[in-house]
Amino acid sequence: MKSLLMSALMLTTAMFGAAPAWAQPALPDQTIKNIVLVHGAFVDETSWDGVAAILTAKGYNVTAVKNPLTSLADDVAATNAVLDAQNGPVVLVGHSWGGVVIGEAGDNAKVASLVYVSAFAPEKGETITALAASGPATPGAAAIRPDVKGYLTIDPAVFPSAVAGDLPKKIGEHLAAHQMPINHTAFDAPADVAAWHDKPSWYVLSSKDLVLDPHAQAFFAERMKAKVTTVEGSHASLASHAKEVAAVIEAAAGAK
Repeated sequence: MKSLLMSALMLTTAMFGAAPAWAQPALPDQTIKNIVLVHGAFVDETSWDGVAAILTAKGYNVTAVKNPLTSLADDVAATNAVLDAQNGPVVLVGHSWGGVVIGEAGDNAKVASLVYVSAFAPEKGETITALAASGPATPGAAAIRPDVKGYLTIDPAVFPSAVAGDLPKKIGEHLAAHQMPINHTAFDAPADVAAWHDKPSWYVLSSKDLVLDPHAQAFFAERMKAKVTTVEGSHASLASHAKEVAAVIEAAAGAK
């Protein structure tokens, strides 16, 4: 699938679009130059296009992982394959379900710091299913539906407002119609690792999120003692607030 958010991100790319390699600025010596981005459920790696464009234009080496969404173990394996291919230390970033993935893959020796964006951050032994059941269902969570094979999507009628309320309606509808289903077993898999215990962490909290309750986000951030930046964004704040998210990633890279 081609870029799901390309039309929504055209302005961002025009302003911050990737410069050719010869024109990219040199980053300070102590800055972590490798950024690995992990997408969440129901979308693909192109959800990071706006953030990737901003960071690439500043000289970072940015790679977005393509998660198969078939199981937690499969997504962690895909992320570790990308991490192992990096030349030097990495800032590992996860959105939504991607927070579970980076909590595991963050144990990789190349990972220097973690950034969570509207993301789950389970402790060892916790599952997304149990965490979601610990409080009232958000509009987005309540609209999750299984297909006959047990793969989950969000009701397309609810998706635009619940997931992407601060993006143009047509973009939300496009995303809803082109969802990437996730195997329900992924949400039932307990976390084996919580890398945030050992790696410095940052958290972008989306205060208007209708998928992952902002109170839950605050709980995760406080528990991991993360440096918190709050944006007035939806669950799709990685797109609607790409500039702010990129700035937090830069902070985790030691550039600010």
